[in-house]
Amino acid sequence: MRRLYTGLRGRLVIAFTLIAVAASALVAGIGYELVKNRVIERAEETAVAEVRGTLTGTRLPIGALWPGDSPPTDQEIAALQKSLRGPNRAVVVDYEGYRYQDGEFTMEDVPADLRARAGDRMVIKRQEMRGGMWLVIGTPVWRVEPLHLPQPTGMNVFVFVPLAQEEELLTGMRRPLTTAGAVMLAIALTVALVSARRVLLPVRRLGSAARALGAGHLDTRLPVHGQDELAELTATFNDTAAALERSVSELRALEAMSRRFVADVSHELRTPLTAMTAVTDMLSEEAERLPDESAAAVRLVLREIGRLRTLVEQLIEASRFDSGTAMLNLETVNIADAVLDCLEMRGWSDQVEVEIPAGLAFTADPRRLDVIVANLVGNALRHGERPVVVTARTTAHGLEVKVRDHGAGIPETDLPHVFNRFYKAGRRGDGSGLGLSIARSNAQLHGGTISVRPQRPGTLFTVWLPPA
Repeated sequence: MRRLYTGLRGRLVIAFTLIAVAASALVAGIGYELVKNRVIERAEETAVAEVRGTLTGTRLPIGALWPGDSPPTDQEIAALQKSLRGPNRAVVVDYEGYRYQDGEFTMEDVPADLRARAGDRMVIKRQEMRGGMWLVIGTPVWRVEPLHLPQPTGMNVFVFVPLAQEEELLTGMRRPLTTAGAVMLAIALTVALVSARRVLLPVRRLGSAARALGAGHLDTRLPVHGQDELAELTATFNDTAAALERSVSELRALEAMSRRFVADVSHELRTPLTAMTAVTDMLSEEAERLPDESAAAVRLVLREIGRLRTLVEQLIEASRFDSGTAMLNLETVNIADAVLDCLEMRGWSDQVEVEIPAGLAFTADPRRLDVIVANLVGNALRHGERPVVVTARTTAHGLEVKVRDHGAGIPETDLPHVFNRFYKAGRRGDGSGLGLSIARSNAQLHGGTISVRPQRPGTLFTVWLPPA
């Protein structure tokens, strides 16, 4: 069974689905990234502003101490840490080799690149730590001297800001985006199925109409709806079907005229041939008393009259098949007797070997069976070599008659054409080229067939007739 995706309907649905999935993923991805970047940027701006504002207001005596200043105490640095600490935040202070750590975060948690750059300016970095995303802010602490010039103090502060709320917000966004994508996919599938149906319905109609044309219904036409490409295709199909119907009608008329001409000519020739045949015996007897040259001419005329009579009979028989007037007269036939009678009537009894059981009986038309055997045996005797063997047997599938000669055989290129009318294998022989065609037509009238197969040596013709 043909798979769904190999048909045009399946390909359209898959294409629509892929486009919908790609569009949904693109829109959702771009929207998610825009929101994500804005949320993170807002969180970073807020955290940086809070750290900068807190450090700007510090008054710790650090760095280059002024007269009367004393170094900051641990309590003062702890107070700075506390001022920088917010909800769920952690602060690490690095001052003159001492590291004031806060909770579970230490200087080891500070990324090395951020630690290196934080000595000159404020830097930020997002880092995956402790099973979540954190914003790490690193900055040096500056002190404004009396002349309002900032001086470095040697203190570096690292603030760890959690981004859990932002992650939760972004996680909550994924669910509606996924739902929207699923809805868009369902809509795309529905549109794909409806569109495929609308597109494929005219195509199916065209396919059905084409099959009807192939079956011989040349009057098949389709209604044209709309002005799109499918409508143009339908109109073109109708024009083609009309032209084909006209051509076939003309060909059939010519063929009927040709058949009628052959039948009329054949029947018209029978009357003079009958008269000519009536005197052939007398001419044959007179030929013995005529001079050699005259006798040869008479024998030539007699032979050609015989050939002409055979040709006319075969043409008349072929015209019956063409006109559909050939009929079967079935009766039980003794196959061995029928074959022997056929050979005896034509004087071939001493030239052909018959290997058929004496009591073999089968239901067939005896006259047409005689024509089949005569044509096959005559063909073997004219174009093959002895021994010519005729065998027959009945099987569960019907009657099987075989005629084999032991000659040079039929060329391979001629085998597919030997049953064609007026075809002469290798352009040999003096036959009409109708015998094998008529034999096959008689077999087909019984519902059977005739096949040919090369042998070593010779050629084998096999006749199969089904049981009545």
